[in-house]
Amino acid sequence: MYRPGNAAGVYHCAFYRCRRGSIRGGRVIHLSSFMASPLILRRLFPFLRWFPYSAGTFRADFLAGLTVALVLVPQSMAYAQLAGMPPYYGLYAAFLPVMVAALWGSSSQLATGPVAVASLLTASSLAPLAAPGSEQFIAYAIMLALLVGIVQLVLGIFKLGVIVNFLSHPVIVGFTNAAAIIIGLSQVNKLIGVPMGRSEHFVQDIWDVARLVGDTHLPTLAMGVTAIAIMWVIRKKAPRLPGVLIAVAVTTTASWLIGFERNATATIEQIAEAEAQTLLGEFARTEGRIRELNEQIAAKNAELKTLQKTGGEAGRQAATLHYEAELLRLQLKDRELENRKRNRAVRSFVFEQVPGAAGEAAKFYAQGKLPPGAQSDGRHWRITRAGSGSLKLTGGGQVVGNVPEGLPSVSLPKMSWDMLGSLLSAALVISLVGFMEAISIAKAIAAKTKQKIDPSQELIGQGLANLVGAATQAFPVSGSFSRSAVNINAGAVSGMSSVITGLFVLLTLLFLTPLLYHLPQAVLAAVIIMAVIGLVNVEAVKHAWQASRHDGIAAVVTFVATLAFAPHLDKGIMVGAGLAIVLYLYRTMSPRTVILGRHADGTLRDAKLHNLPPSQVVTAVRFDGRLYFANVAFFEDAILEAVASNPQAPYLLIVGDGINELDASGEEVIHHIVDRLRGNGLVVLFSGLKKQVLDVMRATGLYATIGEQSFFATADRALEQIYSRAEHLGAVDGLRPASVPVPVAEQRFG
Repeated sequence: MYRPGNAAGVYHCAFYRCRRGSIRGGRVIHLSSFMASPLILRRLFPFLRWFPYSAGTFRADFLAGLTVALVLVPQSMAYAQLAGMPPYYGLYAAFLPVMVAALWGSSSQLATGPVAVASLLTASSLAPLAAPGSEQFIAYAIMLALLVGIVQLVLGIFKLGVIVNFLSHPVIVGFTNAAAIIIGLSQVNKLIGVPMGRSEHFVQDIWDVARLVGDTHLPTLAMGVTAIAIMWVIRKKAPRLPGVLIAVAVTTTASWLIGFERNATATIEQIAEAEAQTLLGEFARTEGRIRELNEQIAAKNAELKTLQKTGGEAGRQAATLHYEAELLRLQLKDRELENRKRNRAVRSFVFEQVPGAAGEAAKFYAQGKLPPGAQSDGRHWRITRAGSGSLKLTGGGQVVGNVPEGLPSVSLPKMSWDMLGSLLSAALVISLVGFMEAISIAKAIAAKTKQKIDPSQELIGQGLANLVGAATQAFPVSGSFSRSAVNINAGAVSGMSSVITGLFVLLTLLFLTPLLYHLPQAVLAAVIIMAVIGLVNVEAVKHAWQASRHDGIAAVVTFVATLAFAPHLDKGIMVGAGLAIVLYLYRTMSPRTVILGRHADGTLRDAKLHNLPPSQVVTAVRFDGRLYFANVAFFEDAILEAVASNPQAPYLLIVGDGINELDASGEEVIHHIVDRLRGNGLVVLFSGLKKQVLDVMRATGLYATIGEQSFFATADRALEQIYSRAEHLGAVDGLRPASVPVPVAEQRFG
């Protein structure tokens, strides 16, 4: 306050006027008017919290960003392969989405980008719709990223992040363990160099791979095992070194030096195996039919557009065209499914190449079926891609191959309304699972940094990252545990480290992609396997079982369902989430209800558990749970049973300390119980009811109907009133409070 003659007082007075508001030209200007604009700006641009930004902070963020980039570049390509995309699409997902999530998220150290679970969910959701790696598959993956972004952004804007609570921790534990096993097994074929088909049953696909173990490509296996050994040794001996990058650099160099890749092209006529020729011929004819169907569908759609502005007869004609187009789409789907099966069968053949004579093309014979006197080139060849004109074969190891230089094109994916319904459920699952992963990582980091995490803002950041990713040819992304750990351990202070990571990925896209050509795909498989080993956590399932049998059941069922439904992982997590909700409702349908007695220490406790004698004056019942529609019948039965078991007591005390909620059904059953028992001459009293419960009773008039004199703040106060009114003090009774005098005849029971 201002004090005369005090210079400091003048300052305080001036500060006080400035803080409260000052008068200028007859108008009061409040400081809040100056503060509103910065608050709005920080809300719209959360990255403003990084500033002021010092040189020391930049050095720390720069080193952390570089370190994460060294891990992210090879890891993103591996996760793209896991998602069924060409490896270089992982670089697109590791560019702008990483930066946008950091700029608009609430965590300063969360590293976003391609992750194992989201990539696997992408592949499993789209595999039934298109062949992995095909143009259609890529278009669906980008469209899926758009839908995931929209879902997450809407949830964030409307602050609906609490919806992820429907995915309980045990469900996530069960799903993550199953997903980790599926991810690891899905990479085995790349590790040993044999093809793996994709069908509706993942277990069958793995069994088919197991049957081809005898055809293991030893150089491929050597590359994969070498990469695993390098990463494992560095993780144990020198964890600060970028083990993934070192493994990639060593194996890529070796691949280039030994000529690891061997490719060839051929025609169907060069395949000297009758069964394979038949399959390839049918494949080519079906490919032609697929092109025809696509042309017919396009023509029907063009006709429909011309009829959209007409009515009457034209309207009926439009309905006919819709019907015909739908039939064509069904045929197209069947033909595509047939060719996926044929492609899978063709890729299982192993051939030996016999060079042709001068001027003649080489012939490819089934392994072990060379004609007498023929000499092969000593390699085993497989058909990697069958087309209508030519075949692509490989006789060596699989490598990443050409990675397009430059930035991804910027364009929104074309919305396919026909596929929207098929992709929406997958988008919801990826949105929730991805956000659960991101927010749990962010909270774990915040526990170390003491930073506040805003789940809704994190949803907005993740949603914008996926939207920007969809506009730049990326598949769905999320927060990464391993890269976030690298980021914070490398000393990251703010989200600028992720921006720097994205800039290093940009440099890779612009200048370094030729160096990735000889990177063996077996090494990418090894990177994935090493990354998901840490996701298998049996102890977490055991812990859930120890905490609650219902939680343990939810975790185990989710684990089994996810494995059983693979590759449709969304079904597994939906089963787990549904079961968790059902088990929760089951628990709340029969909450703990006990008859109370006075313990030797003076407290009210479970009479049955502590073998306390019943009261001949009052039956005191405690109900531990919310009273709502699902358990009102149980509540009524429990109260009536308690009264029936102690018929001589004229008072009933319902101890409501544990009732946290009351709905209309609960209010109705209380009304019914009070009327019924009062009609039988029983006095019904209540104690310890919470404000929210009393508010419902007052709003419905039940409080007035029962009477204010029937409600008490505590059970002891209610018991004091009961014993002061009762005419049965001569009876043996252990519930009497200490404040009520005890007749001499009963003092031995005190």
